[in-house]
Parts: sequence; C-alpha cells; structure tokens
Amino acid sequence: MRRPSPSRRHRNRPVHLLSRLLTVAALVLGAALAGPVPAAQAAVPVTRVTGFGSNPGQLNMYVYRPASLPANPPVVVALHGCTQSAQAYADNSGLPGLADRDGFVLVLAETTSSNNINKCFNWFQTTDNRRGQGEALSISQMVSHAVSAYGADPGRVYVTGLSAGGAMTSVMLAAYPDVFAAGAVVAGLPYDCTRDNSPYTCMNPGVDLAPSAWAQRVRDAYPSYDGPWPRTAIWYGEQDTTVVPRNATELRDQWTAVHGLSQTPTRSSAIGPDSTRHDEYLAADGTVAVEVDAVPGIGHGTPVEPGSGSQQCGATGAPYFLGSICSSYWIARFFGLEGTGSGGGSLPAPTGLAAGAVTGTSVSLTWEAVSGATDYTVFRDGAPVGTASGTSYTDTGLTAGTTHTYAVAARDNASTAGPRSGTVTATTTGGATAACWTSSNYAHVQAGRAVTSGGYTYAKGSNQNMGLYNTFVTHTLKESPVGTYTIADGGCP
Repeated sequence: MRRPSPSRRHRNRPVHLLSRLLTVAALVLGAALAGPVPAAQAAVPVTRVTGFGSNPGQLNMYVYRPASLPANPPVVVALHGCTQSAQAYADNSGLPGLADRDGFVLVLAETTSSNNINKCFNWFQTTDNRRGQGEALSISQMVSHAVSAYGADPGRVYVTGLSAGGAMTSVMLAAYPDVFAAGAVVAGLPYDCTRDNSPYTCMNPGVDLAPSAWAQRVRDAYPSYDGPWPRTAIWYGEQDTTVVPRNATELRDQWTAVHGLSQTPTRSSAIGPDSTRHDEYLAADGTVAVEVDAVPGIGHGTPVEPGSGSQQCGATGAPYFLGSICSSYWIARFFGLEGTGSGGGSLPAPTGLAAGAVTGTSVSLTWEAVSGATDYTVFRDGAPVGTASGTSYTDTGLTAGTTHTYAVAARDNASTAGPRSGTVTATTTGGATAACWTSSNYAHVQAGRAVTSGGYTYAKGSNQNMGLYNTFVTHTLKESPVGTYTIADGGCP
C-alpha cells in the first residue's frame, strides 16, 4: 500500500504543506518500490461494465466470466492495491483460474488517479467508507448488477483485496454485512481505524484497541443490522513494514469480537509449501468464523505460488505479487467455493443426498458413494463444515428451529474436491421463545449476561455497547441463541 493521498474529488478541502510533502514523498517512494516495468504477459480477458448504478464513488467495474458457469453461481469481488489496476489483479492474483475451476463470477472493482493520486481505494475517507455513499456504495452496486445480470446467488457473495483493497474489504464487510457472506483481507487494516487516527499511524505502527472497541466500530457501520456477520479471513506477510503485522492482530480482535469469540485460536496448523501458520476460530456450530494466515518470509503484497498444481496459482511478474503460497486458492476454499464448478477435481458430484434424522441440534445426511473418492467435504449454507470418510455425516451443534442447506463434494487422492451435489434443506426441531431480562448494567454483568471493559458494559455474545457499568443504566437483553445477548429495549421477545 502506498501512503494514501488526498482524493481529487475533495480537493476543495484545505491541504497543509506537510500533507503535500508526504504525498510527494509517497509518489517518489512508490516509484522506487515498483521497480522496473515487468515483461508483458498475456492479459486475462476481462470485460468493462458500465451503467451498473449511480456509481457515486466513480469506480470502474470489470468482470471475468468463465465460459462455463453453474446455475446461480457465486460472486467474488476483488479489490486491487495502490498503483495497481483491475487488469493487473486479474493477471497476477490467480483468481480467474479459480473462477474457471470453481465456477464463480469474478468482479474486479477499479479506482483511478482521478479519485486518488496513487490509485488507492479511499478506505480512510468517511465519504467513501460509510454505507450508502461513495466508493462503498459503488462496490455494492456492482454486486447488485452482477447478481441480476448473471443470475448469481445473492447468498454467496464474497470480497477480497490487497492493501488499500484489503482495507476496503474491511469497509465492505462492516458496512454491507447483508451483502457479503465472507471476506478475505490481505495486508489490510481494521475497519474505521482512521476514526481517530491518521492512515499513516494505522498502517505503521498500527493502533491497539480492545476487541470490544474494534467490534463496536463494525456495529456502528450499520446500527440496525441484526443478521449474521460475515466470516473473515486475514492474510499478512510476517515481514510487512508497510502495513505492519499488528494490523492483522487487531483485525483478528475486531472480527472475533464481532462473532463473540475468544481471541485464542480453536486450532492451528501449517499450510502451503512455506508452512504458513493457519489459525482458525470456530463458532459454536463448528464453522470457521475467522481465520488468520501468517505467511513467513514475505513483506507487503499478495502471496502467490505460480505453477499448475491444484493448490498453485498466480504470477510474480508485477509489483506486490510475492512468491510463497497461493493465497487465492486458500481464500476460495475458505469461502466454500472449492469444487462448486465443473472443473474442480477428477470426480463427479455425489448423488442421492438426503437428510435423515433431525433433532433440535443436529442433522444427519446420507448420499451415494462416488467411485474413487478418498473422502467427502460437507457444506452447510455454502461453507465447508466437515469431512466424511464414508457416505454419511451428522452435523451437530446447531440451534433449535433453524434451517440449513447442505451439499457434499467428493475428493480424489490429491485431496481436490469435485463439483458439489445438489442441495437438501433441513430444519432443526424445537425453537423456544427468546428469554428476556430487564436489569441494570451492574446486574446484567453479575448475572453473566454481559461483561465489562474500560468502565463500559458489553452484551455477552453480541458485544453491543450497553453504556457505563453502573446501577443507573438499565437495558432489556434478549438471549437468542443460547449464550448470545442483544439489546431489546424496544420490545422483547
């Protein structure tokens, strides 16, 4: 990420001499970082789309559409870094090849030097990082157009980006949680860090806030939202001095707190040829709500691993694409896209998927065997939730009275999943009326329905800010599901 520069759309604002000097320095530094112009390579065929909405952020929209798409395909939105373009991101990130294999529409948003001298998305400006305005609204409009134009599934929309694009990914997840099911922030920053800090401070040395404070900034982006929060993957280079690793830690704090999870990983492993540290934070239902991937030996950029292997992708012929691990492959896998198209793996889709025994907390599934399958990946609501060695699986830890959609995919001896089966929907039994309590903040904390931090009270599970920790502030809390409390002063249940 180059140092962000003033938007040309806001040049009428006062600009101090120091900020002008910093902008000039950033341009000189950026030219040095970019180095020599790389050799030309065959460009991925992307299509410019116009008329996708009012486009208040004055962005460009490009689309890569695979020749063969399944019905109701997913959508992945990609946001480039500073000095880059949509075409450069398509050519080097490896995402188009994964779109071919996994069957999704790739939308590439692009900003220009007319918006920002360094072609950075304006993640640090309130005119562009708030719901319903500026660049954030333009990107949301691109999604709406893609869903309508390509018959895409609005429930399977995802976003990823590098550096300024990574910071803008944080914006989209916070401001439009109703649009994006998941996102992957690569070398990015927590949402709304610049509320009370300069972008330079946020980038390096970074800003340390309590998880509950970071989570509140996300909730403030769309205060009336009461739906599920997007799942979030966080990628960073351990030697990044541009957007320092502290930002990955703060991003983890922000999104684990949003999901009501501990900041201690549920499980850790090593992935890829460079043993990238892979930390996962599981929700109560077993899904990976947050993951953090620390790539050793690289600085600031998108991790790629050129090659033709099933877990390889991308190119290193342009600045800020760094040879290490194919992050795009693992991001698509986190999104639950692996094997959704017709080109993934060597095995056909399983048939005969059916839901058997259903309880208040579990759903049992069966399907027909696929010849040559090593095992099967089970998907719930578009995301992988488990692996089965046979042709049955019981999904546990569910909430009573909830509906879920399942699919399965067979994996070959290279652990590559083929296309997914048809789906089956099941609803768990039961579903009790939400329990409610009206008490002072002090009493809520003493009863275990809320926690306190820095003199303030936060609802347990949702982390909503309830105000000062005392006996004078009173709220009604609703518990649904069990263990998650939300403010319900307007009426409960």
